[in-house]
Amino acid sequence: MLGRTANGLYWMSRYIERSENMARLVDAGLRMALTRTENTAEEWFSVVASAGAEIAFQAKHGKDYSEATVSDFLLRDRSYSSSARSAMETARNNARMVRTALTRETWEAINEAWMSLTRLLASPIDDRDLPAVLDAIKRECALIRGALYSTMLRNEIFDFYQIGTYVERADNTARILDVKYYVLLPSISWVGSTLDNYQWESILRSVSAHRSYRWIYEAEYKPTNIADFLILNGRMPRSLAFCYRMIAEHLGFLAANYGMRHPSHDSLDRIFAKLRVGSIKEIIDSGLHEFLSDFIRENNQLGDQVALDYRFH
Repeated sequence: MLGRTANGLYWMSRYIERSENMARLVDAGLRMALTRTENTAEEWFSVVASAGAEIAFQAKHGKDYSEATVSDFLLRDRSYSSSARSAMETARNNARMVRTALTRETWEAINEAWMSLTRLLASPIDDRDLPAVLDAIKRECALIRGALYSTMLRNEIFDFYQIGTYVERADNTARILDVKYYVLLPSISWVGSTLDNYQWESILRSVSAHRSYRWIYEAEYKPTNIADFLILNGRMPRSLAFCYRMIAEHLGFLAANYGMRHPSHDSLDRIFAKLRVGSIKEIIDSGLHEFLSDFIRENNQLGDQVALDYRFH
């Protein structure tokens, strides 16, 4: 496969995932803000921080962290390349570039999602309509995923798509957990204590893990349990361990197809080993923030290494 095609597939999948992730972050902020009767700026700041968009946001809105400014910036702002609208447009452009590598159903789902989001986000969103808009964005991304999973041949095209999806998803889950775990706490001395259950629940809802968490832990929202669930639980589709199991599987398929291992395979093994042999107690004792910061950096490095190994540029 040409590196240019692999690049288009990889970034197409990352931007589809990113568009959905932005909707999930705003949804989490909206749920948290509903529990406040006074200033909600802290909750909306945590949403911007989770997205890694503080500098870009402040350049446009200063420190006006409100539902209107944050949701408009993360969902609609065309000057912000990772907004839901911009991300879907970039995903569609990449899909058009690799059109012949996609099934008709997959291309049509992406194109229709782009048209739908373009209409939906053309004007500022009324606060009463925000929940429905967020649901619509998540639904369009789910339709793309459904079309792809049900029609695409499981070959190297599918492998590059999956690697991009799970690199992006792992980054998002790590950022949500890291920022929420610290930003929402009144002080570092509260780490590990019982805090507002609804705020901890919002962490789970932002990664669609609320119901599955309750199946395992019932209604006990403990920071340690949440961290364990989102980092080490290999059956939770948005956990770091699950994402890396999928990346390992599809990088393994590429190694078998091409008959060659690359430095990215060694990087993957090092990161995956930390998620398979560690315990949440060891991670927290050594510093959850440090663990997640290192993971985000290494995950980004893995993505860059895949691009180098398979000659994306």
